[in-house]
Amino acid sequence: MKHYLHWSLWLWLGIVCPAFSKGVTAQPGPLVTETVSAGQYLQMGLGLLLVLGVIFGLAWLVRRMGQFTAPANAQVKVLGGVSVGQRERVLIIQIADAQLVIGVAPGRVNTLHVFDKPVLMNEAKSVAGSFAARLQSALKGQTKS
Repeated sequence: MKHYLHWSLWLWLGIVCPAFSKGVTAQPGPLVTETVSAGQYLQMGLGLLLVLGVIFGLAWLVRRMGQFTAPANAQVKVLGGVSVGQRERVLIIQIADAQLVIGVAPGRVNTLHVFDKPVLMNEAKSVAGSFAARLQSALKGQTKS
């Protein structure tokens, strides 16, 4: 600490004090006030709207993309879930061969039930596959008409 004070004192004496001792005194002059034009207000407002638009656009894009999917070789998979409150959810997860029902709330995760044998066998993939097939057939039917 003493070393720090020593160097800060030398810095003060070497840089700041000579600036005061040069004998240059500013002569008081007329006070100049710059007015802000309507064009400058318009430019500032448009810049603000642009920045807010970028922020809301990125938020929309992140929300639209949804949750990021886990890699295919992940050990923990979320098989399904339902919201039971504003910030509370009940999820069915799979860890290796075991499936659990858990309750998730802010700052808290509770195990509600552990299944003896798997109940859901990756139904999420089959539902997504059937949806993709239906969408593809709907698009083909729409282009032919």
